[in-house]
Amino acid sequence: MHVTFRQLSVFVEVARQGSVLRTADVLHLTPPAVSLQIKEVERQVGQRLFDRSGRRMSLTTSGEYFLYYARKLLATLKATEDAMARLTRLETGRLTIGMVSAATCFLPQLLTRFHTEHPAVEVRLMLGSREQLGRMMQDNIVDLCVMGRPPNDGSWRAEPFAMHPHVLVTSPNHRFTGAESFPVGALEAEFFIMREVGSGTREVLQEYLDTHRIQPTVIMEMPSNEAIKHAVMAGMGISLLSLHTIGLEWNNGLIAVPHLEGLPVMRRWTVVHVAGKYLSPAAEAFRYYVLEHGEAYLCATFPQDMS
Repeated sequence: MHVTFRQLSVFVEVARQGSVLRTADVLHLTPPAVSLQIKEVERQVGQRLFDRSGRRMSLTTSGEYFLYYARKLLATLKATEDAMARLTRLETGRLTIGMVSAATCFLPQLLTRFHTEHPAVEVRLMLGSREQLGRMMQDNIVDLCVMGRPPNDGSWRAEPFAMHPHVLVTSPNHRFTGAESFPVGALEAEFFIMREVGSGTREVLQEYLDTHRIQPTVIMEMPSNEAIKHAVMAGMGISLLSLHTIGLEWNNGLIAVPHLEGLPVMRRWTVVHVAGKYLSPAAEAFRYYVLEHGEAYLCATFPQDMS
């Protein structure tokens, strides 16, 4: 086979996106160019790698096997590029950062500042759950990640850089907002809106409820903090969210943060990568930047005292 690394990259992105159009948008190519690359890969392999259903692309069994090895080849290429860059200490090339949804409220702004100091680095952000990001780091799809706790599986180097408070959130006219404080037992009568199982935010809430022996009535699970905020503001229930995700709504009186025993729950933001992995100079530069400036930026952006 004479498949190029460029063709492998296009193949992996189509497998990830499930669409030629979305892949073309991500890779800044035309849809015909993407289709041509996929057809050439299939011609070289001698097998059909995708099932086409309208505009939807799904992997065949052969495609699943090919994807496994394509990712390994691209990971090896990336490791080679990083090794060569370390020898010359060049802060250039692509830097791919993974983040959990709660980090979307500050990480893009922090990355903009980083890019101002390191203009030769092309920065790319990828969003995922904690476990998804763990797999992306292991597959060398992302260089490092910003999240709360590292994933449960794997060997990680996780370095904390800022406090990460989680608070109870309710609608502004909820009965809790009229009191200076209320007992934890009052939560037994409330309807909870939770993140999906595996989410770090869900784990923080579950640990808090378990500590106080509260059996929650869960009326719905939602896959994003944004969806939960809208449901809470509409009065559908209450939840526990990162303080860093509700700044706009709280400051504008659209959401309330009642006082409750044991809150806020304090966790830490961490920058995470695979233990023992040699980071590229660009990734090392970003790691140092977050460790040095992350806490000050969050304190300046979210100055509310929750103690």
